[in-house]
Amino acid sequence: MDQHIQDLLHPKHLYTSSEVLCRPCPVPTSPGVYAWYFDAPPPKIDIKACHRVDGRALLYVGISPKAPPLNGKPPSRSTLRGRIRTHYRGNAEGSTLRRTLGCLLSSRLAIQLRRVGSGHRYTFTNPGEQTLDRWMDRHAFVTWIEAEAPWLMEKKILASGLSLPLNVDGNPSQEAAAVPRD
Repeated sequence: MDQHIQDLLHPKHLYTSSEVLCRPCPVPTSPGVYAWYFDAPPPKIDIKACHRVDGRALLYVGISPKAPPLNGKPPSRSTLRGRIRTHYRGNAEGSTLRRTLGCLLSSRLAIQLRRVGSGHRYTFTNPGEQTLDRWMDRHAFVTWIEAEAPWLMEKKILASGLSLPLNVDGNPSQEAAAVPRD
């Protein structure tokens, strides 16, 4: 397996929300791949086959930025720092990880996903996002690697056979994904 992937599987440090959200922030403002480990999985998530580090299960891998569009639009300027902070303190609309976690934890945390106004944006009703923030503060840990073309590395990771139950998009292991597909 690629050395970069090994670095995600055997990190020197798993960062907490307080470490990521502090200033100066240790997360670089560059492209890369990040891996989320959890010490308490959401309900109905089988972690038996998941990779573990210090008792925490790897449940999700993400990238920043996404692959450049093929339609001539400018590429995303998203960075590791921005994406990881969005996952820790954003909302369900801006983070597939948050949306998936919130939906799986909705009964336990007494939160509900709701459409905002008449549009297509969704969020966990107030104080749902803050409740999810607190859950992630206690149970979610992240590590990352810098990579020039993270979308290529993400494909390798998803094709590697790792069980990543919170990866919904592009997960070739359909039965491992936490959210049912159409």
